[in-house]
Amino acid sequence: MNDLNNLSVSELQEVINNAAAALKIKQDSERKEVYAKIKELAASVGATVDIYVADKKETRKTVKVEAKYRNPNDANLTWTGRGLTPKWMRALLDEGREKTDFLI
Repeated sequence: MNDLNNLSVSELQEVINNAAAALKIKQDSERKEVYAKIKELAASVGATVDIYVADKKETRKTVKVEAKYRNPNDANLTWTGRGLTPKWMRALLDEGREKTDFLI
C-alpha cells in the first residue's frame, strides 16, 4: 500500500472516493447474496419472500406554522404557541398578563 503521508490532498481525496465506491459495490454485492439466500431458504419450506429495498430515507414533510403570539414590546419576536414558551412570553406572564393579550 502507498504511504498515505506522501500523497497530496487531491490524491488523498481520490483514494477516499475510490475506496467509498469500492465499499458500496462490495456492500451491494453482499446484500444481493443475502437476499438470494433468504429467498432460497424460504423456497425450501414452500414460502415466498418479497424484499422491499428503499433507495432513499423517507423525509418528513414539515409544515410552517404561522405565529400566534407577538411580543408587544418588540414586534419581531413572535411565537407559534408550540414548544417551550419563549423567555419574553414567560416574563410577561409572570407580570400577571394573559396569553390572549398577545394574540396576533
